[in-house]
Amino acid sequence: MMLDQTTSDMPGQLRFAELPHPSPTPPAERAARLENPGFGRVFTDHMATIRYSEAQGWYDAQICPRAPFQMDPAAGVLHYAQEIFEGMKAYRLPDGGTALFRPRANAWRFRASAERMAMVPLPEELFLESVRRLVKVERDWIPPIEGGSLYLRPFMIATEVFLGVKPSAEYIYAVIASSVGAYFKGEAPAVSLWVSQEFTRAAPGGTGAAKCGGNYAASLMAQAEATRRGHDQVLFLDAAERRWIEELGGMNIFFVFDDGSIRTPPLGGTILAGITRDSIIQLARDRGLTVAETPYAIDQCQADAASGRLVEAFACGTAAVVTPIGRMTLGKNEFVIGSGGPGQLTQSISQTLTAIQRGTAPDPYGWVDRID
Repeated sequence: MMLDQTTSDMPGQLRFAELPHPSPTPPAERAARLENPGFGRVFTDHMATIRYSEAQGWYDAQICPRAPFQMDPAAGVLHYAQEIFEGMKAYRLPDGGTALFRPRANAWRFRASAERMAMVPLPEELFLESVRRLVKVERDWIPPIEGGSLYLRPFMIATEVFLGVKPSAEYIYAVIASSVGAYFKGEAPAVSLWVSQEFTRAAPGGTGAAKCGGNYAASLMAQAEATRRGHDQVLFLDAAERRWIEELGGMNIFFVFDDGSIRTPPLGGTILAGITRDSIIQLARDRGLTVAETPYAIDQCQADAASGRLVEAFACGTAAVVTPIGRMTLGKNEFVIGSGGPGQLTQSISQTLTAIQRGTAPDPYGWVDRID
C-alpha cells in the first residue's frame, strides 16, 4: 500500500500567523526537563491551530502559545466522538538540522481518517505546513539524549454546538509537540503480550482503519487486563472468529520464520495502515526477503513457536519504532518466541530504519523530509 501520496490542495490565501509566547520556558528549565523526558509528559511552548466552518472554510491558521481550548459543553466531539489524530516524530540530524519521517504518509492517513469519520478533510499541504512550521519554532525541544525526538500530535475535533446525530459543521485542527525518550520503560530486552480472548479492537465495516480515539478507548480495558496479568501489551484477535491475529493496542505486528520469511496480518479495514509497518515491508523486500501480508491464526502461532519454526516476532509503530516480542500468553498457556529476546532480523531492521530516520544512513526512498 503506497502511503506517500501527493496532492496540490493548499488553500492559496491561507497564511500562518506566528504569535510568540509571552513567557517561554527558560533555557535552563527546558534543559532540565529534557534530561529524562519519558514519553508524552513534557510539552513545548507552542502549538499550531486552524479552524474550519462551513461558511468560511479553513481559516485562522496560527503558530501560537500552547493553551487550553475554550469549548461549549454541547460541542460535537464531546457527545459523538468526531475526532482523529496522528503521531509522528521530528529528529535532530548529525549536522544539527531537523527532519520529519514520511510526513506525507501522515497527511494522507489523516485525510483518510477524516473521511471515514465524516469530518471535513484537511488539505494535505496545509497539514504539512502546520507541522513543519511548528518544528521550526520548537526545534530546541528535541532532547539531546540517545533515542530522543520531538513527538508531534496533529489532531482534529468537532466543535459545532448541537445535540443531534450528524457530522459537525465546525472543527478545530491543532498540532502539539512533546519531547520524548524511549516509549517502553525498564530494561527488558523484549515485551510480553496477553492475547485477549474476550475483547476485540475493531470489526469489519467499523473504524479500525481510522486513527481515532474510539479505537484506543476500546483497547484500554484489555490493556488493563494485560497489565494486571504482568504483561506489557495486549494482542487482539479478529472480531468474528477470535482466532486471527490483528494488532496490538497501538502497534502492528510481524512474525519471522526459520526460513527467513516474514508475515504480518493484512490490511482490510480492521487494522491501522501503519507508516512504520509500510516502511519495514519495503526495507525487508528490498533485502530480498519474502514478506507475506496474510492472516495468521493464534493457534498456529503457538504451534510454530513450540516447533521452532517461528523464531522472532516484533511490534512496530511511530512511538516505539520496533519492539521485540519475547513471549505471549493465550489463556493459561504461555509460550516463548525464539530465544525470548530480540532476534537478529528484528535488530537489523530496527537499526536500518532508525538510521534512516535520524540521518545517519543514506535514504534511498526519499522518506526523510529535511526542514531546514
